[in-house]
Amino acid sequence: MPRTPSRTPSRTKARPDASEPAFDLNADAGESYGPWRMGEDEALFPHLTSVNVACGFHAGDPLTMVRTVRLAAEHGVAVGAHPGLPDLLGFGRRDLAIDPSELHAAVVVQIGALSAVLRAEGTGDLHHVKPHGALHHRMVRDEDAADAVARAIAGAAPDARLVTLAGPAGDGMRSAAARHDVRTVDEAFPDRGYLTDGRLAPRGTDGALWTDPEAVAARAVRMVRDGTVETVDGGVAEVRPDTLCLHGDHPGAAAIAQAVRAAAQAHGLRLAAYA
Repeated sequence: MPRTPSRTPSRTKARPDASEPAFDLNADAGESYGPWRMGEDEALFPHLTSVNVACGFHAGDPLTMVRTVRLAAEHGVAVGAHPGLPDLLGFGRRDLAIDPSELHAAVVVQIGALSAVLRAEGTGDLHHVKPHGALHHRMVRDEDAADAVARAIAGAAPDARLVTLAGPAGDGMRSAAARHDVRTVDEAFPDRGYLTDGRLAPRGTDGALWTDPEAVAARAVRMVRDGTVETVDGGVAEVRPDTLCLHGDHPGAAAIAQAVRAAAQAHGLRLAAYA
């Protein structure tokens, strides 16, 4: 007997709809170092459209970078650099004292290292640059740091996009990029808590980390469709992202990514790496 066409509203569509927003789903990856293992990249990559690969300063090493680039190529995932402060002991999450000239040089070296791996593997040019941890937070509040990173991208990978914090809190990052003719893409974090001003809630505070796959997936859909996120104090912050980041070092990151993909499909949202 012929089936009656579904009258289900768009929010419960079972297949992507070209009229709905598209978004990129990224994660930090390649963050193992020597015999020390971090994350579950093999399980995570099938659910992503782009990855941010550690470049040896906060995590990662040459062999890990090569293996991560190969894994990304296997899954058709776009590759970006994930530069951080020189802080292997603190995983790049400590706010180290570093002047703009030293920061510029550090980011140039990290971008250059991953770009060389991509060329050697024949997998194309660097897709984007996504600052890690304390470097990202520094760029949000420090114009000189944001300028140093944007200048490094302009010189070392001018066709790569700088990934900036979505919403008004990322205005300084976008202004620095514009000064150096660097294109940007706005990012939000469904697995992280937000403050009312649109910045990320500091790790260690209540509501700063989200690990339940269904809850993270619901936040991801809201971010893409409504452009907002509930803050840790019950308010609402504007985000309007082009890309969503899942932290690959979180426990159960692959399950979270799978839930986000399933929620996107259920709501008719399309996943695709940005050009």
